[in-house]
Amino acid sequence: MPRVCVDKVVEDLYILRVDDDETRYFEALWSIPEGITYNSYVLLTSEGAVVFDAWKHTYADLYVEALRRVADLRDVRYIVTHHTEPDHSGSLPKLLEVTGNVPTVLGHPIAKQLISAFYGVEPRFRAVKDLEEIVVGGKKLRFIYIPWLHWPDTIATYIADYGVLLTCDAFGGFGLPKTLYDDDEAVVEWYKPFVRKYVVDVVGHYREYIVKNIEKIRSLNIDVKIVAPAHGLVWRRNPKEVIDLYYDIGSAKPSEGKVLVVYSSMYGIQEKSMSIVVEGLRARGFKTVIHRFTDREHASLGDVLADAIDAEAIVIGISTYDAAPFALVELMIKLLVEKVNAEKPVLIINTFGWSKLSEDTTKNLFSSSRFRGVDIVSVRGAPQRSDVERIKQGVEKLVNSIRK
Repeated sequence: MPRVCVDKVVEDLYILRVDDDETRYFEALWSIPEGITYNSYVLLTSEGAVVFDAWKHTYADLYVEALRRVADLRDVRYIVTHHTEPDHSGSLPKLLEVTGNVPTVLGHPIAKQLISAFYGVEPRFRAVKDLEEIVVGGKKLRFIYIPWLHWPDTIATYIADYGVLLTCDAFGGFGLPKTLYDDDEAVVEWYKPFVRKYVVDVVGHYREYIVKNIEKIRSLNIDVKIVAPAHGLVWRRNPKEVIDLYYDIGSAKPSEGKVLVVYSSMYGIQEKSMSIVVEGLRARGFKTVIHRFTDREHASLGDVLADAIDAEAIVIGISTYDAAPFALVELMIKLLVEKVNAEKPVLIINTFGWSKLSEDTTKNLFSSSRFRGVDIVSVRGAPQRSDVERIKQGVEKLVNSIRK
């Protein structure tokens, strides 16, 4: 039985949270042994309850049970769908069923057709406009379009009476924090890497919209006292912390001295070249974060991307396989270009046997990206003396590019 938490965030606003430790691959792609939460919120007013988002369909029955703990189902007047992805809207059909399809669903104009397409239901639906305000039982709700975080239908709701910003995927993260709120600094520090991973893996393709939408929210001059996302912690002690964190990730702000090193090595030969790289970087005071694809371990692609976004530089070691880059590293490069695509210097160590065709393939993979100074050092088999010198020169060139 998953852990379910129901708690009062502020007067008349409740969080309903379920901890999903069963999903192994979020979006069937990203490995998340850390798990993920789904957060729904309920606002009680004199004119009925307003529900904000729901849970994944797997937990639909549990969701209804949790909702009953804070509201009479007959009192649900509105259901606000901030984002129709099924991890938030999956329980919507069940919610409509138990409420007799009486509540009005509020959302982005696109949301209606997506709900119908996903679930074959036709709720009472009303599209809300950007910056539109409604009053329910004396509580003022302001809807804010925040498109491409990470679908075009994404909106947020600002509850002016309490200074609460409900943001769905925005400002969320992977992980199952042991607390509901950011009150414990140790929990926050544990949680931050999972925020970074979530942002890059899930929202990375639309990274520029993170910055644009945060600047839009800031321009509204609203008093945000609490940030309440649909995944992870609710930020009430220091909401600015998660907003700034997202902004830094959206800007691909580097952590000083951090270099990502990721490589494949089928039989240990590539590791010899990579050890030269790592030793050279560490001798110059850099912190290397290493991910490997070997016969003993496989790096998590999601974790690689998370470490790429705030690295000052990236080193990739490629083993040649069927005259092409090792398949998992080739996929990783495609994801780096798709999800990170920042102006960071890159060094490639390309190991081959009888053909170095993989060098041209690798160049093409980076050709349309924003990564800069992509330098490739190709080595036939284990590095010989001349190869060692070329690798060291590659490292020196990378370091100089970082320090420009």
